[in-house]
Amino acid sequence: MGLISNRLNRIAPSPTVSITDMALNMKAAGRKVIGLAAGEPDFDTPQHIKDAAIAAMQAGKTKYTQVDGIPELKAAVCRKFARENNMECTPDMISVGTGGKQILFNALMASLNPEDEVIIPTPYWVSFAGIVELCEAKPIFVHGSGANPMKISADDLEAAITPNSKWLILNSPSNPGGVGYNSDDILAFAEVMRRNPHLHLISDDIYEHLVYDDFRFTTMATVAPDLQDRILTVNGVSKSYFMTGWRIGYGSGPVPLIKAMAKVQSQSTSSPNSIAQYAAIAALDGPLDFINENRAAFARRRQIVCDALNDIDGIDCPRPDGAFYVYPSIAGLIGRKRPDGQVIKTDSDFVSYLLEAGEVAVVPGVAFGLSPYFRISYAAADDVLLDALRRIAKVTASLS
Repeated sequence: MGLISNRLNRIAPSPTVSITDMALNMKAAGRKVIGLAAGEPDFDTPQHIKDAAIAAMQAGKTKYTQVDGIPELKAAVCRKFARENNMECTPDMISVGTGGKQILFNALMASLNPEDEVIIPTPYWVSFAGIVELCEAKPIFVHGSGANPMKISADDLEAAITPNSKWLILNSPSNPGGVGYNSDDILAFAEVMRRNPHLHLISDDIYEHLVYDDFRFTTMATVAPDLQDRILTVNGVSKSYFMTGWRIGYGSGPVPLIKAMAKVQSQSTSSPNSIAQYAAIAALDGPLDFINENRAAFARRRQIVCDALNDIDGIDCPRPDGAFYVYPSIAGLIGRKRPDGQVIKTDSDFVSYLLEAGEVAVVPGVAFGLSPYFRISYAAADDVLLDALRRIAKVTASLS
């Protein structure tokens, strides 16, 4: 009998973490690698949030808390949902975890059985599939059938539903493509859910505040409140509030699910970090002007990256609605040859060559279930992005 469980053999390590580790190792060896693989904003946590953490420490708020969040933070989450999303929630509908990933993990672990299916639009955040597989359930990947392969329609969703479908995971704006689903799209999905009462929705809204141009964010529980007892709305402070390392995520869902999630959390991490919870209250209840300022910086970077990539022969870069990623197609590069004669057959080949020859770390599209693409995070300083884009253009020009 082997030491490692069969369950673990179902999943692969996170590709984004693997690429980032490779880049860090190359840097440690003296290579001047630019890492654009990690989804982490480069802006610092605002001072008023840090001050709240310091005050919590000075007040002795350093003990274990309730397993799925302190009442004060749950109340702040309810206020946030009411104020920003027109969602009516009570504290018993709220779960607080160590990042949004733990909220997702708890929910799926608490609800999935081996025969269950989870519908996941492609391209998808890598952990969606990994967590489903770790729960011994089956991810069902759905590709967009329309003009935009990164965006599914209500018809695409309905065609994927079976009697075993338990969840749809909808991430808008999405990682990796930055694709946003507008209110009309979500209303159409709601109609599909009404026709299929066994289907539930996880709405991953982590990039809610990072949207651009005329795109307007909305979430299912806002536009279809009659479905709220079948929806888990997931959010957190990592991306919009620039608190990645603080590790606070939260979700709102039906009370039986929230209780089951707390049961899972009680046997894994127990309570989230006490100090970070008080900092999260300050984030949710505090001013949002810094979000607007930093969103403007992201919008500028998006423009820089999209324009530069679209100027490169063989690369087609759609303009994302939100988040801080671009997901360009490299269909035009497949079949081209490196100077050493090796052929670029896949997006993994291209990404490996880019890291080797250009010292730029990005993530291949195969990691997100849609090829041939790659993902760039533009959550980096302008000068870093410009240097990386010059390197990408040089490496691409070397292909024949």
